[in-house]
Amino acid sequence: MTTAHKDALFVLIKSLSKSEKRQFKLYVGRLGVNTDAKFLALFNLLDKMKDYDEKAILESGIVKKTQLSNLKAHLYKQILVSLRLNPVNQNIRVQIREQLDFATILYQKGLYKQSLKILDKAKSTAIDNEEKNIAYEIVELEKIIETQYITRSIPDRADELAMQAKKLSEQNVITSKLSNLSLQLYGMMLKVGYVRSDAEIKEVKKYFDDHLPDYHIDELGFREKLWLYKAHLWYSFLTQDFLSCYKYSSKWVDLFYENKEMIYLNPVFFLKGNHYLLESLFYVKYSSQFKETLDRLEAMVNSEEFPKNDNISSLAFLYINSNKLNLHFMEGTFEKGLYLVKIIEYGINKHKERIDEHHVMVFYYKIACLYFSMGDNKTCIQYLKKIINNKNLKMREDLMCFARVLSLVAHYEAGMDYHLEVQLKSTYKFLLKMNDLHAVQKEMIKFLRNLGNIYPHELKDEFQKLYNELKKYEDHPYEKRAFLYLDILSWLESHLENRPVAEIIREKALALTR
Repeated sequence: MTTAHKDALFVLIKSLSKSEKRQFKLYVGRLGVNTDAKFLALFNLLDKMKDYDEKAILESGIVKKTQLSNLKAHLYKQILVSLRLNPVNQNIRVQIREQLDFATILYQKGLYKQSLKILDKAKSTAIDNEEKNIAYEIVELEKIIETQYITRSIPDRADELAMQAKKLSEQNVITSKLSNLSLQLYGMMLKVGYVRSDAEIKEVKKYFDDHLPDYHIDELGFREKLWLYKAHLWYSFLTQDFLSCYKYSSKWVDLFYENKEMIYLNPVFFLKGNHYLLESLFYVKYSSQFKETLDRLEAMVNSEEFPKNDNISSLAFLYINSNKLNLHFMEGTFEKGLYLVKIIEYGINKHKERIDEHHVMVFYYKIACLYFSMGDNKTCIQYLKKIINNKNLKMREDLMCFARVLSLVAHYEAGMDYHLEVQLKSTYKFLLKMNDLHAVQKEMIKFLRNLGNIYPHELKDEFQKLYNELKKYEDHPYEKRAFLYLDILSWLESHLENRPVAEIIREKALALTR
């Protein structure tokens, strides 16, 4: 039996809404001969299944085993054709592609004048909507047609098309270089997290400088600026320059609000830009603007004109709820944030086919921190186990490291001494293997290993020593990232002052409010 998440056709069918399923059946039934078609019978069978079961399909008698692969491929294609015809999916990009297809058919029939008329209109639409790759394809087809059909209306038609092709090509090359740079930097961020040494920051800086193309900002269009800000943003995240992150994520979001039509054409980039702006505001502790940005984003997503589809719904769930959690961390209002746990767990299950495992683990880590800050260490450990026991997680090594360190602290707080000893050995081996043993982690592990040798009346002095040692790293360029994942200093202060950690974080939040 093949599992559901591995079978592309089954996943596609389960992603369809009721209206999309109804439209598919109407599309299939437009010709009477299709009503008894095998692919429709297979669609109905798969639609009723809770899990993909190949044995049940073969036992149904719809198809023989040798024909199943071809029938599934045909059904998959028919569903995509039906979805393409759905008005919900008819955005500008699809409409331009459709016009290009129509023009190509007319050209192949020798109807050159009609083809050129459609191409000219499609090209204007593409350029107006920053779809320069399609615009370049259109110009190239126009050039082919012009070599076979000489239009007398514009004497310098050849020069005009050549200039358009050159300009679009140059813009596409800059966009390609910037998007490649942005993607590579994002890959570095997912793989290793922030830079951890002078050598690493030099390496990242050299890579960035070597691959950043020459440009004049006044000559860049919306699309080129978007990729430029993305590249700068990922460079800033990697180097832990959070003020610069704020600067470029703000430019990214402002670019959309200045070109509002682009919000509806590129809603995914709009959502991502807002998420990174909120993340930057979280790191620089700018809570008042954080709330304003989050409210504005939620209002836009909930507005009637904002595009609606499964992918956008999943991303909106991910970014809005992740940042609602961050807001409670900023303000120290952990108990008030508990209502989000059920919403997030329901959303993870609902959107599981569209949210990658990395983002799910980030949710679990934040929920674990929420419970830890409230003093519910056992629930905290339950969520951390989901991360630590995840053998498939290959990204964000730093998340794995800090999940293990927080687990050590939670085991200590919960009084689980036997588990603590096992955890210490496991965590130490893991961190050495990952080559990620930083000063903050070393001090934490050294403290926890020595707990068995400390008398109760000496405990407060040991907490003070650890606090003094860690305080030195609070603003260290490469060590400060530890405090982004876990507020160790507030935890230590809670022990030194015999107060709940949430109360201390809340006081700090009020002092930083701006």
